[in-house]
Amino acid sequence: MPIVHITRRERFCASHRLARPDWSDAKNLEVFGKCSNPNGHGHNYVLWVTVAGQQDPETSFVTDLSLLSRIIKEHVIDQLDHKNIDLDVPFMKGRYSSTENLCVAIWEQLQGPVSALGVQLKTVKVEETENNYAEYHGE
Repeated sequence: MPIVHITRRERFCASHRLARPDWSDAKNLEVFGKCSNPNGHGHNYVLWVTVAGQQDPETSFVTDLSLLSRIIKEHVIDQLDHKNIDLDVPFMKGRYSSTENLCVAIWEQLQGPVSALGVQLKTVKVEETENNYAEYHGE
């Protein structure tokens, strides 16, 4: 059977602040602009998770998307949705909450559970705004 990529989309809302604690508020404002607001700011994120695998000869499915959705919700969405990424999300502790870092951290959360489904995690894409997103392919 051929190898096929399939993608599941999920959504979450979260807040964060882009700021280095070792910099002054003025320096953070200079580098990160309004994203360094001391009280943070929020986004309606969109998350795409792409997996690849052989199609099941009986169903033609690569994987059960309802199981993939449950894994994403348990390991990612439930931890991020309506939370402050900098303060409330254990897998982001010690990391700046840039979209790039969030994308890599989500990959790390999903890699093991997704592999247990018998498919390969190929891409995690995190859209912060309609104009900005980051993708990670495990490299």
